[in-house]
Amino acid sequence: MAIGLFEGEDAPSGAPEQVGELLSSGEARASFKSLGLTHAEGKRWLTVGLGTREDFTAERARVAAAVARERARELATKVLCWQAPDTQQDVVAALVEGTGLADYSFDSHKSSPKGIQTGSPHEGGQAGKQGSDAKPKHLDGLIVTGDGDLAAVVGDAQIVSDAVSEARDLQNRPANDLTPTALAEHARKLGEEIQHLSVEVEGRDGLLARKMGAFAAVAQGSDQEPALITMRYEPGGRGSDPSGPLLGFVGKAVTFDSGGISLKPGAKMAEMKFDMSGGAAVISALAAIARIGLPVRIVAVVGATENLPSGRSVKPGDIVTAANGKTIEVNNTDAEGRLVLADCLCHAISLGAEQVVDLATLTGAVIIALGSTYAGLISNDDVFAAKVTDAGEQTGEIVWRLPLHEEYDELVKGKYGDLDNAPEGRKAGTITGATFLSNFVGDTPWVHLDIAGSAWDLGRAYAPKGAAGYGVRLLVQLARSYRA
Repeated sequence: MAIGLFEGEDAPSGAPEQVGELLSSGEARASFKSLGLTHAEGKRWLTVGLGTREDFTAERARVAAAVARERARELATKVLCWQAPDTQQDVVAALVEGTGLADYSFDSHKSSPKGIQTGSPHEGGQAGKQGSDAKPKHLDGLIVTGDGDLAAVVGDAQIVSDAVSEARDLQNRPANDLTPTALAEHARKLGEEIQHLSVEVEGRDGLLARKMGAFAAVAQGSDQEPALITMRYEPGGRGSDPSGPLLGFVGKAVTFDSGGISLKPGAKMAEMKFDMSGGAAVISALAAIARIGLPVRIVAVVGATENLPSGRSVKPGDIVTAANGKTIEVNNTDAEGRLVLADCLCHAISLGAEQVVDLATLTGAVIIALGSTYAGLISNDDVFAAKVTDAGEQTGEIVWRLPLHEEYDELVKGKYGDLDNAPEGRKAGTITGATFLSNFVGDTPWVHLDIAGSAWDLGRAYAPKGAAGYGVRLLVQLARSYRA
């Protein structure tokens, strides 16, 4: 049993007297993330400090749940029951998400030493034999108790939590396993399994037929077939008839980014398997939205490719033509994400998307500016930007808006073509990346999220290291905000 304690308040109703004794002795404290343990009524009672009630938020509930899950892991807990500190829907959902995300691990490519349980409920693997001294790696169950009927809130939160874990699985897979074709196959399977979700995949020939010269240029250096993944969600659940705009989700999915001819330094290049994180978030979020049955129409476009050096690779100084006819000087082949996104944005808008949000691990500059706490947001529309920002606030996937200004347009102008993909001077790197992309959305309301600092090694209790699945919860909440 996990129960939350607020500063200045007694133990919640239903707690045994031993919890009050822990509080009186100081062994249990209500300061945020403090933990205490006692036995009563044939159960173990884990007290979790929540801080002051006025400072308590859904994000704090998410962190508290993750902290509780870690302690429960140490205690070899199989079933954890949370007594919700209040029954606000966002808090109840956060308890589910924080527990589920903290329960995550990725062991698909590890051998199974005797006596160690392997496999994850999120990976579709089977648990191995477990020795008598081994602790369970994952919970068998989570129960949330509180006033009222919490079933729908808990059920939807579980779908979202599982979607984040699915995105993390995709991110964590090595590039020789998660190729563009493998990512496309994952999307295809989702389309076969989930009602009202359809998926279409096109390869290299499709890019050329669509005159996606920017995307195709990035893909030409690799032997792996690129994948233009187009997903459509037309709701039919919960008796809804959506009348809002057709949303567009666009994700960058460079499954490995060596930098191409403009080769990256070797240090930490292995992390460039995470350069597909935006695409993973888009695919997993749309699957969750479809499973929940939210009443909003969405078209999602994910551009999947490797960026490798070879005799066929695009070269610094080459000029390519994007789907909207704009020519681009490729002066740095390591600024490839904006080339992929340029054509994917054009494609989403050509399919009728009326409001578009893209997610991409686009620039290292955003890490310098914002670290891992905020993702960078740049937009051409104040109303849509506010809507995305609010979705981030509600999910803990917070964003910070950076400006667009006409003076930045001068920085991305090309000398020999219309645009330069890598302006000299390293000024305003995150902003110039987004300014470049703005040339491919026209007047369509658009938000660009640079998640390079948030996609992995987030450093939060529920996602401390490795893939974070950042953006899944934000996109689901954004879709929820269109509910009538």
